[in-house]
Amino acid sequence: MKWQGRRGSSNVRSSTGGGKMIGGGIGGIIIAGILWLVFGVNPMTALQTGQAVTGGSSESSTELATSTDRDTQFVKVVLADTEEVWHQIFNEAGSTYQEPSLILFNGQVSSACGSASSATGPFYCPGDQTVYLDTSFFVEMRQNLGISGDQQGSGGEENQGKAGDFAQAYVIAHEVGHHVQTLLGISQQVNEARQQVTQAQSNKLSVLQELQADCFAGVWAQRNQERVQFLEVGDIDEAVNAAGQIGDDRLAKASGGAVVPDNFTHGTSQQRVEWFTRGLESGNVQSCDTFSGAL
Repeated sequence: MKWQGRRGSSNVRSSTGGGKMIGGGIGGIIIAGILWLVFGVNPMTALQTGQAVTGGSSESSTELATSTDRDTQFVKVVLADTEEVWHQIFNEAGSTYQEPSLILFNGQVSSACGSASSATGPFYCPGDQTVYLDTSFFVEMRQNLGISGDQQGSGGEENQGKAGDFAQAYVIAHEVGHHVQTLLGISQQVNEARQQVTQAQSNKLSVLQELQADCFAGVWAQRNQERVQFLEVGDIDEAVNAAGQIGDDRLAKASGGAVVPDNFTHGTSQQRVEWFTRGLESGNVQSCDTFSGAL
């Protein structure tokens, strides 16, 4: 994946571990989001997304990530790429994209959604419109996906650490996809709907939400490729492999547990690959309506 030399986002910060927990929620109308996805109707005039955020305490609990290490710079560039693409998509729909923040943390962090540790994995909190990413994420991705940072091939040191970049970018783009769902009111309405149905139905809604975020990640990849031609040979395979590795069915088998579809919350490996691929091939958010006929 080609990423060096492009703009890095100013929305990336590193946590000092003193994050203040602030509750927050947003009322949303999922129909408005679907109307925008399918028919191009702008929902932003109907959705007031004034979320509770860390406000003044944000800067006191975080500091700008000034590290020059490769992983931090990589995150900045990927987040900037998502900003460019989603600004473009929202502008095409006659709306304005609100950029999320991204917090890099080590070990544990507090967010508007509560406390989390490295074991949580990357996550997005709608309460403060922030993606949280533990600094061990890159090492874990390389180990869990069988990708080694020192895989080189014929490129020698020039390729060192580059293997798996796009798989990592896919995960970040997936979390940003949840931010897009928040802006459209989709996440909020799904959460409300999940409180009114059975556990199995609630899990199904969660799956549909996660698959849509996968599709949004695919849309981002296609649109960013059109914008800066950043993909290299093998990059798509990396992302497809990553999507397949984190399917509920594969994770259940890997842990030695029973594969129970009613317990799935993110989708099967096949579903995750299919929806990412659908977004990638179309480059169009209208192809990402996982909820059609399901709510």
